[in-house]
Amino acid sequence: MVQQLAEFFRVGGPFMYVNLFCLVIALAIVVERSIFFMSKGSVNTRAFLEQIRKLVAANNVDRAIKLCSATEAPVARVAKAGLGRLPRGEAAITTAIEETMVDVTPDLKKRIGALWSLANIATLFGLLGTIMGLIHAFHDVAKAPADQKATMLAGSISEAMSNTALGLGIAVFCMIGHVILNSASKKQQQDLEAFSLKLENLLSETQTGART
Repeated sequence: MVQQLAEFFRVGGPFMYVNLFCLVIALAIVVERSIFFMSKGSVNTRAFLEQIRKLVAANNVDRAIKLCSATEAPVARVAKAGLGRLPRGEAAITTAIEETMVDVTPDLKKRIGALWSLANIATLFGLLGTIMGLIHAFHDVAKAPADQKATMLAGSISEAMSNTALGLGIAVFCMIGHVILNSASKKQQQDLEAFSLKLENLLSETQTGART
């Protein structure tokens, strides 16, 4: 298997290694974003909000803040900001939540868009490798003896097609990764927006109850 891959890249020429570099970057992005969504983004917002509700109802705001400090999840950062401004009134709570939302929302989209660019880059490098392979093929065939033309043409076309196959394969991988991660990002963003609204209402009700 390893020998077949080595031969595949050897036949494909230098542009194969450029596309391999694109593949490594794409894999790194997919792995990093997957880890992010499965760790920091995997907090159950309903259960988390219910824990905060119980602690706030018990007038144990400090413990609620410590609960939020235990994780770097976006929902925890938003909740911590709101809880920290609880003594200052509803306006301060709203401002803190909105400011934190502006800070954490970009983290959900980070580097996902690069996958689409990598798909285009890999395709273009694959086509460039294909064109160079065909140029090489016609150049060699024009100068080769008649009995060697078929062999040289087959080798050069193999180089060209190898570049096309790898470039398109990487592009497909990047597009699939982009679709999956973008969907996860949108879901996390929707959950975060719903959580922030419910948290704001909860803390506002707490402020109202404290004044009455």
